[in-house]
Amino acid sequence: MGISSKLQLISVLLVGLLALEAVSYNFDYGNAMDKTLLFFEAQRSGKLPPNQRVKWRGDSGLKDGFLQGVNLVGGYYDAGDHVKFGLPMAYSLTMLGWSVVDYRKEIADVNQMGNTLAAIKWGTDYFIKAHTQPNVLWAQVGDGDSDHYCWERAEDMTTPRTAYKLDPSHPGSDLAGEAAAAFAAASLAFKPYDSSYSNLLLVHAKQLFSFADTFRGLYDDSIPNAQAFYTSSGYSDELLWSAAWLYRATYDEFYLKYVVDNAVSLGGTGWAVREFSWDNKYAGVQILLTKILLDGAGGSYTPTLKQYQAKADYFTCACLQKNDGYNVALTPGGLIYVREWNNLQYASSAAFLLSMYSDYLSEKKIVLQCPEGQVQPSDVLSFAKSQADYILGKNPKAISYLVGYGQNYPIHVHHRGASIAPISVLHTAVSCIEGFETWYRRPQANPNVIHGALLGGPSKTDDFSDDRSNYEQTEPTLSGSAPLIGLFVKLQSLSGYRGSYRHISPTPYQKPPASYHPQPSTPNYKSPGSSNYKAPGAPVTFLHSIISTWTIGPTTYYKHRVVVKNTSQKPITNLKLIIENLSGSLWGLSPCPEKNIYELPQWIKILKPGSELTFVYVQGGAQAKVSIKSYH
Repeated sequence: MGISSKLQLISVLLVGLLALEAVSYNFDYGNAMDKTLLFFEAQRSGKLPPNQRVKWRGDSGLKDGFLQGVNLVGGYYDAGDHVKFGLPMAYSLTMLGWSVVDYRKEIADVNQMGNTLAAIKWGTDYFIKAHTQPNVLWAQVGDGDSDHYCWERAEDMTTPRTAYKLDPSHPGSDLAGEAAAAFAAASLAFKPYDSSYSNLLLVHAKQLFSFADTFRGLYDDSIPNAQAFYTSSGYSDELLWSAAWLYRATYDEFYLKYVVDNAVSLGGTGWAVREFSWDNKYAGVQILLTKILLDGAGGSYTPTLKQYQAKADYFTCACLQKNDGYNVALTPGGLIYVREWNNLQYASSAAFLLSMYSDYLSEKKIVLQCPEGQVQPSDVLSFAKSQADYILGKNPKAISYLVGYGQNYPIHVHHRGASIAPISVLHTAVSCIEGFETWYRRPQANPNVIHGALLGGPSKTDDFSDDRSNYEQTEPTLSGSAPLIGLFVKLQSLSGYRGSYRHISPTPYQKPPASYHPQPSTPNYKSPGSSNYKAPGAPVTFLHSIISTWTIGPTTYYKHRVVVKNTSQKPITNLKLIIENLSGSLWGLSPCPEKNIYELPQWIKILKPGSELTFVYVQGGAQAKVSIKSYH
């Protein structure tokens, strides 16, 4: 090739590069936000509501916790699998709650308050069930190892649904602390709309903080099954994090004093970090507490809060590449890069946090003094926007890593439900092996588009392979998607564009009726903070437990024991019970001629105050419903 030809080629390349630079990216952040909320609906476990928008999903996990005698139905599946991991789920709820607290007007302006609060409540209702006693928190449902050996729809699950709990003998300060933060943030989110629910969330938040602080330990030491999937690096940050959120929710000085008194021992003013994630909350703590300082509410705690502020500024300067060489790594395309596996979750969390901090700084007209120059609040927001824009398609691959957004997005998402035909089309169950052979390995696109799923994303060189087996890059997670709600709605408020997402007609949040009290969906299961069930005004309680289980062919059978206790001060005679949904045999009660009605056996004429009787029944499926018909 001659010199002239080479010059012509270089000229063409330069023109091409300039053309790429000139591309106008007019992102519809509101549409991206709506799709992200759809992802949370796609991840729902349990009995789906009538207004479910993701129609290819069905009911699933309807017996979660039953083997352990507790109702753990509901909540969210973590990623492309069907395990309900407590730590990333709680972190995701904290991010959603924070979005509502600080961007309430912006979310309402795009008519998404109903969907956002519904996403939070689906998770907090689950954690209310999981928090069965002040110092007991059910931390996980499902076995990660066996779950990953199966490729099947949630609706077809055959893997063990083992539940794991934290208690004083098996502590988990990190997970309990994060759940406390989630409850506190959600309490603030719901406060203007449903004060009774908000107050209930705050009760759980305070109890869980006390549990986390009193009985210290790593949750994955108590639950080794979680170590291969969500290993915790420590619990000190979650103790400070939950205390900071409780202070914001209550303005109780006890919690502010806690973060000040423990600033050194728990690392709040010692750790200078370049990561914010489900595992590392230090930057979030430091920015939350800086807000208190900037609001002029520090009082005698101001000197320590200024130390927190210094670390918040360190994180911000590191992200903006002005930290004297101690910066957050970026890909050539400008994306925050922390880890090879599912890196976009770190970029989305950092961008969300920077968006929040830019608002706090802007409100007080604060200019950051970084080691390599001044940083305006607008610079901080611009960097956060660059991460959102990279996610939506302004990247070297020109691909949207938010599934369903734009014209070019991955179609081989590592997600069991999305990759298998829905039950409305394929009515027969898909087994573990069949799922791998027929659906996992097929070269075609997923039959279901999982809108709003933020994938793991590209490598440190901006490379990406749209391959279902490439789970490091093509698997979505709750913890990656949750920060996008606040980030997208902030950017949407600046653009002023009202996109087509407004025509989906999301319903506004409606407060439940006055008689509503969040309870396990099966009435006889243990309610939060109690080990038994008692109908209002009734003289007896029912303590329901599963004492054994076995499997014959495709059916699992449970042996249920119900202890009926007279909790009144008077003897009870002629007690008759209604037992519904009973499909097996029952011992210990006498059937009456009327259907579903049972009475005390002939040898028990009177149930004295404080005395008990026990009956047992065996059946497959969910437990029977026991209630009182009459008594004297």
